[in-house]
Amino acid sequence: MADSSVWMQVIRSGYSKIFYRNWPVYIGAMLIGFLSVLTFAWSRPWGVAGGLRNWADNFFYLIGLYSQKPVSPLMSSSSLLTLGLLLGAFVSALLSKQFAFQRAPGLEIIKGIVGGILMGIGSSMAGGCNVGGFFSATSALSFSGILMMIGLIVGANLGIRYLYWELEHLPSSASATPTATGEGKSLRDIEPYLGWLIFILILFWVYYYSTQGLTRLGGLLFFGVCFGVIIQRTRFCFVRCFREPFMTGEADYPIAMACAVIISTIGFAIIKYTGLRPEHIYVVNAVWLGALVGGLIFGFGMVIAGGCGSGSVWRCGEGQSKLIVAVITFSLTMSLFEKFTDAHPGFKKLLGSKVYLPAHIGYLPSVLLIILIMICYMIWAKWNEETEKFVVEI
Repeated sequence: MADSSVWMQVIRSGYSKIFYRNWPVYIGAMLIGFLSVLTFAWSRPWGVAGGLRNWADNFFYLIGLYSQKPVSPLMSSSSLLTLGLLLGAFVSALLSKQFAFQRAPGLEIIKGIVGGILMGIGSSMAGGCNVGGFFSATSALSFSGILMMIGLIVGANLGIRYLYWELEHLPSSASATPTATGEGKSLRDIEPYLGWLIFILILFWVYYYSTQGLTRLGGLLFFGVCFGVIIQRTRFCFVRCFREPFMTGEADYPIAMACAVIISTIGFAIIKYTGLRPEHIYVVNAVWLGALVGGLIFGFGMVIAGGCGSGSVWRCGEGQSKLIVAVITFSLTMSLFEKFTDAHPGFKKLLGSKVYLPAHIGYLPSVLLIILIMICYMIWAKWNEETEKFVVEI
């Protein structure tokens, strides 16, 4: 009996460290970097906006607004990655007893709507959200990813300035509060069991894909779930990576993001150089206007909404109403704006063209350039943390 009691204590302690305590953000960054490389090697780069657009395309087709039937969300690689992110965050929140429907005040809901619309427009212009347009595009050695990073930095700065203006000029409202799971302790207690049940069902779903000759799709769903768990447990959010230098000066998240980009870029370069994946995959038609202006619009929108592409989706998995609204308006706006862009070739051409860095300066200089940019961002973020030079004053 004594031995079994000790084992139970060990199990409880281990479970508590994994699910009841947040993981270090640097661990999350390394895991995201490596998982991004694995996802690319398996099938395709990690993305979020493409999945959201696919869901909106199917919705508009069902209501008769679109005439051409899009790919089913269950057969779309981008959709399964995004769905996996949502499910992974949901499962992780349940296992951690952190799931709760959170009702946001009216002003916050409006900001979620506006932020989602801006993110939809920005991601359409830049060829993806903070993940596809910046993180994966940069990793894929697309010059547009670097340009979108500049746009995101400027947009985040403007977004912080707006939020401070709002604090001074608009009436304050109560913060969001949990409403569903906070009422009964019994529901909190069963969340981990529900989480394990859903995780097992996801594994059966992945296995089913493999039995149907769709192993790659099943693998992408599983990778998406892994992203969701990692991001939820580390609270990794690209908004904080671009917002904190101007809001609090904290450097941990910007440095962690830069580390993830470096790891992912090295992996992507090896995969492309060896011919495992085509060289020009995920090189976006967004140089210059699309990436810069789209990144700025997206950066402003994500600060207003309180979540980026990936951040909004994983927070939906925790039950945050403001981000649920943001994801809905994000996906619908992106789908409509894509249709507008496709219908106006002149505007689409204005957004920019593809620039694959190795085609101009070679593989090694391209990788070294991105690493240098990320190191400079790390140094700047740390210097800013010490001096608060770029922290916006209220």
